[in-house]
Amino acid sequence: MSTKAVSGVDEYALLGAIVDGDAKAFEAFYKLYYSRLLRFILRTTRQPELVEELIQETLLLVWQQPQRFTYNSKISTWVFGIAYRKALKAMSKNAKRFNDLDMDELSETIDDPMADLAQNIENQDWLNIALAHLSADQRAVIELTFFHGMSYQEIAQILDCPENTVKTRMFHARKKLHAFATAMEH
Repeated sequence: MSTKAVSGVDEYALLGAIVDGDAKAFEAFYKLYYSRLLRFILRTTRQPELVEELIQETLLLVWQQPQRFTYNSKISTWVFGIAYRKALKAMSKNAKRFNDLDMDELSETIDDPMADLAQNIENQDWLNIALAHLSADQRAVIELTFFHGMSYQEIAQILDCPENTVKTRMFHARKKLHAFATAMEH
Protein backbone atom coordinates (compact mmCIF):
# COMPACT_ATOMS: atom_id res chain seq x y z
CA MET A 1 0.00 0.00 0.00
CA SER A 2 1.50 3.32 -1.00
CA THR A 3 1.50 6.35 1.23
CA LYS A 4 -0.56 8.12 -1.43
CA ALA A 5 -3.39 5.66 -0.88
CA VAL A 6 -3.31 6.29 2.87
CA SER A 7 -2.78 10.04 3.03
CA GLY A 8 -3.65 11.30 -0.46
CA VAL A 9 -0.09 12.61 -0.81
CA ASP A 10 2.37 11.20 -3.33
CA GLU A 11 5.51 10.92 -1.23
CA TYR A 12 7.59 9.95 -4.28
CA ALA A 13 6.67 13.25 -5.95
CA LEU A 14 7.50 15.06 -2.71
CA LEU A 15 10.90 13.38 -2.48
CA GLY A 16 11.61 14.23 -6.12
CA ALA A 17 10.83 17.87 -5.39
CA ILE A 18 13.02 17.75 -2.27
CA VAL A 19 15.91 16.56 -4.46
CA ASP A 20 15.35 19.76 -6.46
CA GLY A 21 15.51 21.83 -3.24
CA ASP A 22 11.77 22.55 -2.94
CA ALA A 23 11.26 23.71 0.67
CA LYS A 24 7.45 23.49 0.43
CA ALA A 25 7.73 19.84 -0.63
CA PHE A 26 9.95 19.20 2.37
CA GLU A 27 7.42 20.90 4.63
CA ALA A 28 4.69 18.58 3.30
CA PHE A 29 7.00 15.57 3.69
CA TYR A 30 7.80 16.66 7.25
CA LYS A 31 4.10 16.87 8.10
CA LEU A 32 3.49 13.48 6.47
CA TYR A 33 6.11 11.74 8.60
CA TYR A 34 6.17 13.71 11.85
CA SER A 35 3.45 11.87 13.78
CA ARG A 36 4.48 8.48 12.39
CA LEU A 37 8.09 9.04 13.48
CA LEU A 38 6.99 10.42 16.85
CA ARG A 39 5.06 7.28 17.66
CA PHE A 40 7.75 4.93 16.34
CA ILE A 41 10.66 6.64 18.11
CA LEU A 42 8.76 7.04 21.38
CA ARG A 43 7.72 3.40 21.44
CA THR A 44 11.16 2.18 20.41
CA THR A 45 13.24 4.33 22.78
CA ARG A 46 10.71 4.97 25.60
CA GLN A 47 12.65 8.19 26.13
CA PRO A 48 10.31 11.15 25.41
CA GLU A 49 13.13 13.66 25.76
CA LEU A 50 14.85 12.13 22.71
CA VAL A 51 11.87 12.08 20.37
CA GLU A 52 11.94 15.64 18.98
CA GLU A 53 15.69 15.60 18.47
CA LEU A 54 15.57 12.24 16.65
CA ILE A 55 12.69 13.33 14.42
CA GLN A 56 14.63 16.47 13.51
CA GLU A 57 17.82 14.51 12.81
CA THR A 58 15.95 11.96 10.69
CA LEU A 59 14.10 14.51 8.58
CA LEU A 60 17.15 16.77 8.32
CA LEU A 61 18.99 13.88 6.69
CA VAL A 62 16.08 13.51 4.24
CA TRP A 63 16.33 17.23 3.44
CA GLN A 64 20.10 17.30 3.13
CA GLN A 65 20.62 13.98 1.33
CA PRO A 66 17.40 12.92 -0.45
CA GLN A 67 19.47 11.36 -3.22
CA ARG A 68 20.49 8.64 -0.74
CA PHE A 69 17.10 7.03 -1.31
CA THR A 70 17.85 4.28 -3.85
CA TYR A 71 14.30 3.20 -4.80
CA ASN A 72 15.10 -0.36 -3.63
CA SER A 73 12.41 -0.08 -0.94
CA LYS A 74 9.45 2.08 -0.01
CA ILE A 75 10.31 5.62 1.09
CA SER A 76 8.81 4.82 4.49
CA THR A 77 11.21 1.88 4.87
CA TRP A 78 14.14 4.22 4.18
CA VAL A 79 12.89 6.92 6.57
CA PHE A 80 12.09 4.50 9.41
CA GLY A 81 15.49 2.85 8.89
CA ILE A 82 17.19 6.22 9.39
CA ALA A 83 15.09 6.87 12.51
CA TYR A 84 15.78 3.40 13.91
CA ARG A 85 19.56 3.70 13.52
CA LYS A 86 19.53 7.18 15.07
CA ALA A 87 17.37 5.90 17.95
CA LEU A 88 19.75 3.02 18.64
CA LYS A 89 22.73 5.37 18.58
CA ALA A 90 21.02 7.81 20.96
CA MET A 91 19.98 5.02 23.33
CA SER A 92 23.50 3.65 23.33
CA LYS A 93 24.90 7.12 24.03
CA ASN A 94 22.59 7.66 26.97
CA ALA A 95 23.08 4.09 28.23
CA LYS A 96 20.41 4.38 30.85
CA ARG A 97 17.25 2.44 31.34
CA PHE A 98 13.82 3.98 31.30
CA ASN A 99 11.63 1.47 33.04
CA ASP A 100 9.05 4.00 34.15
CA LEU A 101 7.63 6.28 31.53
CA ASP A 102 5.83 9.35 32.85
CA MET A 103 2.27 8.75 31.68
CA ASP A 104 1.36 12.46 31.94
CA GLU A 105 4.22 13.31 29.64
CA LEU A 106 3.26 10.48 27.32
CA SER A 107 -0.32 11.71 27.14
CA GLU A 108 0.91 15.16 26.16
CA THR A 109 3.22 13.67 23.57
CA ILE A 110 0.77 11.40 21.82
CA ASP A 111 -2.19 12.99 20.13
CA ASP A 112 -4.97 10.43 19.98
CA PRO A 113 -8.05 11.57 18.03
CA MET A 114 -10.15 8.51 18.92
CA ALA A 115 -13.64 9.12 20.20
CA ASP A 116 -13.63 6.99 23.39
CA LEU A 117 -10.95 8.87 25.25
CA ALA A 118 -11.22 7.02 28.57
CA GLN A 119 -10.94 3.60 26.93
CA ASN A 120 -8.10 4.79 24.74
CA ILE A 121 -6.18 6.09 27.73
CA GLU A 122 -6.69 2.80 29.53
CA ASN A 123 -5.53 0.87 26.46
CA GLN A 124 -2.55 3.20 25.99
CA ASP A 125 -1.55 2.74 29.63
CA TRP A 126 -1.81 -1.03 29.40
CA LEU A 127 0.08 -1.12 26.11
CA ASN A 128 2.84 1.16 27.34
CA ILE A 129 3.33 -0.88 30.49
CA ALA A 130 3.34 -4.11 28.48
CA LEU A 131 5.78 -2.71 25.90
CA ALA A 132 8.15 -1.71 28.72
CA HIS A 133 8.77 -5.43 29.23
CA LEU A 134 10.18 -5.77 25.71
CA SER A 135 13.62 -4.92 24.35
CA ALA A 136 13.98 -1.95 21.98
CA ASP A 137 14.34 -4.34 19.05
CA GLN A 138 11.14 -6.18 20.00
CA ARG A 139 9.25 -2.88 20.51
CA ALA A 140 10.38 -1.73 17.05
CA VAL A 141 9.07 -4.95 15.46
CA ILE A 142 5.72 -4.61 17.26
CA GLU A 143 5.42 -0.92 16.38
CA LEU A 144 6.30 -1.33 12.70
CA THR A 145 4.07 -4.39 12.28
CA PHE A 146 0.92 -3.31 14.08
CA PHE A 147 0.98 0.48 13.95
CA HIS A 148 2.62 1.06 10.56
CA GLY A 149 1.42 -2.09 8.75
CA MET A 150 4.85 -3.05 7.46
CA SER A 151 5.80 -6.54 6.31
CA TYR A 152 8.56 -8.55 7.97
CA GLN A 153 10.66 -8.00 4.84
CA GLU A 154 10.33 -4.20 5.15
CA ILE A 155 11.06 -4.37 8.87
CA ALA A 156 14.16 -6.46 8.19
CA GLN A 157 15.39 -3.70 5.86
CA ILE A 158 14.73 -1.03 8.46
CA LEU A 159 16.36 -2.95 11.31
CA ASP A 160 19.17 -4.16 9.02
CA CYS A 161 18.75 -7.80 10.01
CA PRO A 162 17.52 -11.03 8.38
CA GLU A 163 13.77 -11.52 8.04
CA ASN A 164 13.99 -14.59 10.28
CA THR A 165 15.43 -12.40 13.04
CA VAL A 166 12.36 -10.17 12.76
CA LYS A 167 10.14 -13.26 13.04
CA THR A 168 12.08 -14.43 16.09
CA ARG A 169 11.79 -11.02 17.75
CA MET A 170 8.05 -11.01 17.05
CA PHE A 171 7.70 -14.52 18.49
CA HIS A 172 9.47 -13.56 21.71
CA ALA A 173 7.65 -10.21 21.94
CA ARG A 174 4.28 -11.93 21.61
CA LYS A 175 5.29 -14.51 24.19
CA LYS A 176 6.27 -11.77 26.67
CA LEU A 177 3.07 -9.79 25.98
CA HIS A 178 0.97 -12.92 26.46
CA ALA A 179 2.72 -13.64 29.78
CA PHE A 180 2.16 -10.02 30.83
CA ALA A 181 -1.54 -10.18 29.90
CA THR A 182 -1.98 -13.46 31.78
CA ALA A 183 -0.27 -12.03 34.87
CA MET A 184 -2.49 -8.92 34.74
CA GLU A 185 -5.64 -11.08 34.67
CA HIS A 186 -4.70 -12.80 37.93
